[in-house]
Amino acid sequence: MGVQTMDGVDLVLKTMTTTIVDNAEYFAQLDSIVGDGDFGFSLRNGFEVVQSDYDTFDRSSVGALLKKIGFTISAKVGGVSGPIWGTAFLRAGVAAGDRTELTPEDVIAMLRAASEGIMQRGQSSLGDKTLLDALVPAVDSLEASLSDPATREDHGIAAIQKAAEVAVEKAEATKTMQAMRGRAAYTGERSIGSVDAGATAIGVILQAISKAWREKYG
Repeated sequence: MGVQTMDGVDLVLKTMTTTIVDNAEYFAQLDSIVGDGDFGFSLRNGFEVVQSDYDTFDRSSVGALLKKIGFTISAKVGGVSGPIWGTAFLRAGVAAGDRTELTPEDVIAMLRAASEGIMQRGQSSLGDKTLLDALVPAVDSLEASLSDPATREDHGIAAIQKAAEVAVEKAEATKTMQAMRGRAAYTGERSIGSVDAGATAIGVILQAISKAWREKYG
């Protein structure tokens, strides 16, 4: 993935924000069985603010930017989605610190911190924590791919694409998953036959980032 400046961070965050806003109805439809019931629309309420105000946020460092997004999401997203996604951004921001350039190791540390924050919240309340079903294995895949020196030479495009594929696969697998892993492991039972909106969101977001990254660096 090489060393990425704030331009790379902006590409990822803006792509993520746009993807969430554009897919709000789709994510909401998926969440008819468990969770907020309006997962997509709830997220859109906050990410639309991030989208409109992004250029006014403190971009002096990766940590400052991520924490600002975290606070915005926590304040603007309703239900339990806001605190969960807000916590993920805040934890990632703390891990990023005052860096303005990121190594692959930095990126993995940020994603691990975000996952840990979600897990901690999931031990005490129901909500949109299904993204763990896809996020954790996707990060595992990304870390494994980035350990290959050849991957760094192509700006991590192959690694991001592989992580996206893993996330989509894991999201689809939730249809037949019993209450043994992911969200269910932290929050309770899952309805077999349903697709987790949170897990699907991670897959869709990573696919969009993979495409944007390839267009910029490929």
